[in-house]
Amino acid sequence: MLIKSRQEHPGTQTGARPTMMNRNISIDIIIPTYKPGESLLTIVEKLRAQTVPPNRIVLINTEQKYMTNLLRGKSYDKTGRYFEVRNVSEREFDHGGTRNEGAKGSEADYLLFMTQDAVPADDRLIENMAGAFSDDNVAAVYARQLPESDASLGERFSRQFNYPDESCVKSSRDKDRLGIKTYFCSNVCAMYRREIFERLGKFPKDMIFNEDMVFAHTLIVNGYSIAYAADARVYHSHNYTNMQQFHRNFDLAVSQAMHPEVFGDVSSESEGKSYAKSAFAYFRQEKRPLYFIPFAVTCAFRLAGYKLGMNYKRLTRRRILKCTASPVYFYKHWS
Repeated sequence: MLIKSRQEHPGTQTGARPTMMNRNISIDIIIPTYKPGESLLTIVEKLRAQTVPPNRIVLINTEQKYMTNLLRGKSYDKTGRYFEVRNVSEREFDHGGTRNEGAKGSEADYLLFMTQDAVPADDRLIENMAGAFSDDNVAAVYARQLPESDASLGERFSRQFNYPDESCVKSSRDKDRLGIKTYFCSNVCAMYRREIFERLGKFPKDMIFNEDMVFAHTLIVNGYSIAYAADARVYHSHNYTNMQQFHRNFDLAVSQAMHPEVFGDVSSESEGKSYAKSAFAYFRQEKRPLYFIPFAVTCAFRLAGYKLGMNYKRLTRRRILKCTASPVYFYKHWS
C-alpha cells in the first residue's frame, strides 16, 4: 500500500512533523470484541474505506456465541475478505495476552490496535497515524479521541484534557516535565512498529488494565519515542456513572500496584489535581461553573476507587469483588 507524501503537521513539541517518504507499507488491525453490535460492522467498513486500507482486520472475540449472533445471515466470513475472527473464552481473555494473540502471525510493518467502540472520524485515520512514523525513533503512535454527540460536559472536558488539538512526541527527556503522562498511550486506537513490538516482548500478559502504558514504558526506557497524532481522530467516549468510574479506577490502580517498576516513581495523584483544576476553568469557559459540583462528586468516586485499588492486597476477596469491574480476572488468579 502506498502512502503519498503529506504536508508537514504544525504544533508538535519537536517541531513540524516531517514529510513521510513514498513507500509501500502494510498494516494489520487487531480489535478485541465482546458482545459486538451492528456498529462494529460499520467500523469495519470505515476501516476498509481508508485512504490507506489495512492488510488484515483481526477480531479477537470473547465468547463465540456473541459473534455468531452478530454475523448470522450476513456475508462476512473468516477468510480475511473483510475480517478474521479468533474466539477466546471469557476466562482466557487478558488485556495484554489477547491482543498479542491477535498480532500472532502478522508480517505487517505496523500493528494498529483498536477497541470495538472507536469510530474513525474520517478516511485518513490510518494515513495520519502512519505519517507520524516518519520519525525513525517513534515506535508507537496514538490517535486523538473525540467525544460522541451524546457525551456529557464532563466527558467532553476529559477528551479535551487528554487529547488536545496539538500533536506531540514524547521521550525519556520529558519525564520530569510530563510525569506519568510520558507513558500515556491508549489502545483505544494506537499503532506500533511490529518489529519493535515483537522484539521488546509485546504487551505484558496477565493484565487487568493498562497494557498500553506498561508497554509504552518499555519503549521509553529502551530509548524510543511515542507520538500523539492529533490529526488522526476517532470518536470514543463513555458517560460512566459514578460507580462505574469507581470500579474502573479501582482496576486502573490495581494494574499500577502490580507494576511499580513503571508507576512507582511517577505520581497519578498530581495529574489528578491538574485534571480537576483544568476542569473548573473549562466549566467556567462553557458558562456552566456549577457543573463542577457533580464533577467533584465523580472525582471523589474515582479517587476512592484508586486509593482502594492501590491497596487491593490488604482487602478481603469479598471486598475486592465489590470494587472491581473485572471479577473474572480475580477468580482466575485465586483459582
